[in-house]
Amino acid sequence: MSLPLLYWLLVAVMVVGIIGAVVPGIPGTSLILIAILIWGAIQGFNTVAVPLGVTIVVLILGIGIDFFASYLGAQRAGASKWGQIGAIVGLVVGFLGLLPAFLVAGPLVGILVGPLLGAIIGEFLYRRDLELEPRFKLSLKAGVGIVVGSLIGNVIQGLLAIATVVVFLFTTWPFGAGA
Repeated sequence: MSLPLLYWLLVAVMVVGIIGAVVPGIPGTSLILIAILIWGAIQGFNTVAVPLGVTIVVLILGIGIDFFASYLGAQRAGASKWGQIGAIVGLVVGFLGLLPAFLVAGPLVGILVGPLLGAIIGEFLYRRDLELEPRFKLSLKAGVGIVVGSLIGNVIQGLLAIATVVVFLFTTWPFGAGA
């Protein structure tokens, strides 16, 4: 395989990593890291020292941002731990539960709807002391807050992933694209 072809193949893998940074269920920054490591193994790690360092920092930041954004969204909406746990359970059940029914769209729909429903159910169970209408309103508010926080975190992770790929392209362009 020629070097430029491999370079562009790895860049394509990085683009999938950018998508994965935004869409849950698809590997994100880890795919970008693997592509950079492959390029470093072939071309020498001195050519990827900067992008490798940036990717590792982005990977660590991404984990923190994901938790912080969900927590902040939950806190702003007044969600309890039950709502947060419900969102996590809803994510897993939504992803796995709709997989057999709809092979491609099922998990994506489940990833979007599952956390919302899980957070609403978790919060609804926690707020047993309230009447039905205020209980449902608080549960809905908490569910939406958790999901919005998570989506904002995903957008930030996507922007960081794009920055990582741009750093890789900027630092390796003379070695890869025209080699």
